[in-house]
Amino acid sequence: MAETIIYLDHAATAPLDPEVLEAMLPCLRDGFGNPGSLHRVGRRARKAVAEAREQVAALIGAEAREIVFTSGGTESDNLAIAGTIAHQAGTVITVSTEHHAVLQAARYCADSALPPLVLSVDGQGLIDLSRLEEEIDAGVALVSVMHGNNETGVLQPVDAIAAQCRRVGVPFHSDGVQSAGHEAIDISTWPVDMLTLTAHKLGGPKGVGALFVREATHELISQLVGGGQEGQLRAGTENVAGIVGFGKACQIAREDLVDTNLRLTGLRDRLERGILERIVDVWVNGGDADRLPHISNMGFAGVEGEGILFGLDAEGICVSTGSACTSGLAESSHVLRAMGQSEGKALSAVRFSLGAGNTEADIDRVLNVLPRVVQELRAQ
Repeated sequence: MAETIIYLDHAATAPLDPEVLEAMLPCLRDGFGNPGSLHRVGRRARKAVAEAREQVAALIGAEAREIVFTSGGTESDNLAIAGTIAHQAGTVITVSTEHHAVLQAARYCADSALPPLVLSVDGQGLIDLSRLEEEIDAGVALVSVMHGNNETGVLQPVDAIAAQCRRVGVPFHSDGVQSAGHEAIDISTWPVDMLTLTAHKLGGPKGVGALFVREATHELISQLVGGGQEGQLRAGTENVAGIVGFGKACQIAREDLVDTNLRLTGLRDRLERGILERIVDVWVNGGDADRLPHISNMGFAGVEGEGILFGLDAEGICVSTGSACTSGLAESSHVLRAMGQSEGKALSAVRFSLGAGNTEADIDRVLNVLPRVVQELRAQ
């Protein structure tokens, strides 16, 4: 009998949607052409990429020509930052709860005389807009603030940030990796200049992502050279099967967005309410802020999140203690520390992240198992 797994780590990666796999298989079997080739096999591949570009653009209300395909969210973040700095030198402003793909890229690209300005956040993980207003000026090359945090799900006020950027003519980049497919994004009314997306967080394949670059307002310099692909912004033969899968995942997410949002919000609230009722000395990190519907980050006093992770894993329940991109690092979450938590409280955190396949029965199973796991750890 197959092992029953309850998967609650969709913020790390989501299972490949069966419809996405079916869309990719023809490309893997027979659609092997290079989109840059002029013969019929190449033309078929080029058409498949063009159709996927339309699907990705439609998810966020963009034009297809504004979508640059990349290898994933990390490359898109790096392209947004390095490509901007290469075009217009200046300071990068970001916040302390950003993904390391942004924080490290900003530090790597910085001129020694112009280090990045990393703004602090409050206890809910929200940017201080008044501080941003004080710091932003014409000497700033870029502001980069993610929309939905990958560890807590906390949503930053992108409209207010964008308004400040527009006031002084500074481009604004936002990492939308966790938001796409979970929150309605309409680029026509959501005034970011660049937006990072990736396929594997919304049921697409790993190894493919995109950067939206607003055609009318922003210029980039390619960081991968050696070819003219992706409008001269990303050299290299396109990952046709991955791009097709990305497009299909975006189409599915767009069609199901409202229902999925409501359903996952209900499951998240059921989980949090049940944990708070059954276990003492527990809190929701960022719980007073607006959050993505599928992420819940909770702290458990007196235990380490890693112990809870392994205790749940033994019962076939998969969760995480934070970003999968930093899981090999022996330290607490930089996001929770930036929110003012002590090392001990930050180490006690567990992230539950939900997806399309999760049910009320999954949540109830977690609520049956988790109190015992925590109790046993606290008794040690």
